[in-house]
Amino acid sequence: MTRDLPTPAQPLRIGTRGSPLALAQANETRALLAQAWDLPFEAFEVVIIRTTGDRVIDRPLSQIGGKGLFTKEIEEALSAGAIDIAVHSMKDMPVEQPPGLVLDGYLEREDPRDAFVSLSCTAIADLPEGTVVGTSSLRRKSQILARRPDLEVVEFRGNVQTRLQKLEDKVAEATFLAMAGLNRLGMIDSVPARAIGTEDMLPAIAQGAIGIERRGADSRVAELLEPIHHVETAQRLACERAFLAALDGSCQTPIAGLAEIEGGRLRFRGEILRPDGSEVLAEAGETAIADGPALGRELGETLRRIAGPGFFSV
Repeated sequence: MTRDLPTPAQPLRIGTRGSPLALAQANETRALLAQAWDLPFEAFEVVIIRTTGDRVIDRPLSQIGGKGLFTKEIEEALSAGAIDIAVHSMKDMPVEQPPGLVLDGYLEREDPRDAFVSLSCTAIADLPEGTVVGTSSLRRKSQILARRPDLEVVEFRGNVQTRLQKLEDKVAEATFLAMAGLNRLGMIDSVPARAIGTEDMLPAIAQGAIGIERRGADSRVAELLEPIHHVETAQRLACERAFLAALDGSCQTPIAGLAEIEGGRLRFRGEILRPDGSEVLAEAGETAIADGPALGRELGETLRRIAGPGFFSV
């Protein structure tokens, strides 16, 4: 493949959103590719693409179209050949890709846990009754209300820096961020954040994972990505995303799940919640790693059957 390697004159174009976290993820991908192929950093170019989700920040995602709002314009650029690969936060990715595109490359997963962030309290349990908590995630809202129905939850969108400023401005007393994002931004020691155990708050499907999307027919790019692909992350996400697909999940459906691998076995925990937190349904199972997608699909179908129609509409 020596003749087909990217060069500074003809770089591999990496499409991404323009937020600090998205750029950190794109540059992590860029650095890994440069290292894997012993190429200069300039052989890879980061191309910023502004998405609808970035432009519309005054309304909940569930009201303006859900997760695809962070990927649509990037995927259009990839299909059109304006970029060669797209780097995504996997928790933002719909379970199906547009025709001609494939999502089959993953970097090693970061910490999947959520972080509790507050300038005045150290844990959810410490929040006084009636405290205002901010989050843009319907999953987190439902999980918080399930544990603390006495709290008030308000819409709280924006990047890490924006949300911290909102805490300073007393828009809310507490919020939640992903530990993975704080780690990738190098902010874990400068933000008043405390990791929440997955037994207390199960994370979003694929939280902490970076996915790399490409054109399905582009075998050159597929070969370039092979050395940086992390197999265990792919195996875990295959289970989690099968669970999500079985539930027809979106930003309008509070769904959480986490697959973990240990001793050659895959263990999965998943849950669905009513939007007001009044009911939580959970399932768990263990299987051989190769059977992870089947387990995720089975548990998703089980919860969908138990929940019945209208579960997510309350």
